[in-house]
Formats: sequence, structure tokens, C-alpha cells
Amino acid sequence: MRIHRASANDVGLFSSIAADVFDAEITLAGITDYLNAPGHLMVLAFDGDVIVGQCMGVRHFHPDKPSDLYIDEVGTATSHLRQGVARAMLAEMFAWGREFGCSVVWLATEYDNAPAIGLYRGLDGQEDTVRYYEFTL
Repeated sequence: MRIHRASANDVGLFSSIAADVFDAEITLAGITDYLNAPGHLMVLAFDGDVIVGQCMGVRHFHPDKPSDLYIDEVGTATSHLRQGVARAMLAEMFAWGREFGCSVVWLATEYDNAPAIGLYRGLDGQEDTVRYYEFTL
């Protein structure tokens, strides 16, 4: 397995993606926009030339405190679950956040996502309870 920090020059790497890595099929426009957007970060896991994991984050800037890193998505191919893929991608994302001077990394998951909760607890994440609101535009 190889871990890679994706950049705007890496659009060509997305030609072979294992099932279940992303929530839906990615588009060329979507991945191009994401990788070109300031503050958007993506770490990929490869098995050979095939993407078997992705971790996306956004660096948030604040006028009154250090920037933080929000982990937006973590996805691992079903074929590569419980092999350390998500842990390795998160470690790389955390390192990237430290390089940017982020003081905190945060993320959220569903109450019933036991594998993710186990992973985050295993990384010594501090659990909190929040309410989530979604607005249709």
C-alpha cells in the first residue's frame, strides 16, 4: 500500500478506483474542482495503481484562533477493510494538518458506525456529542 497526498496535478491518478472508496462515482470536473480549491486536502491509498482509500479534509481559517482541519470523508474499499488503510491515511492527514499549524483535527460519524468509532477511539480521539442540522437550498 502506498499513501499519497493528492494535488491539482494528480487528476490522472483517478482512472482506477476500487468499489466503495467514494460514496458515488466521481467526475472529472468534480475532482478537478476539489483538488484546485484552496484549503481542500486529499490523501489517497493505492494498492498498485488502484485507489483503495481516500481521506478528504478542509483547512478552516479563523480570525480569532489557529486554523483547524476538518476531515470531511474517509473511504476504504471493502476489499481493504481492517488492513490499516484508514489509519494510515488519517496519520498522513494529521501530519499535513500539523505542517499547516492546525491546532485541532475534527470529524464526525454516525452513531451506528461502529468500525469508524472504533478507529477514532483507537487514535485517542476525544468524543463529543453534537446536533447536526441540514438545510436544503
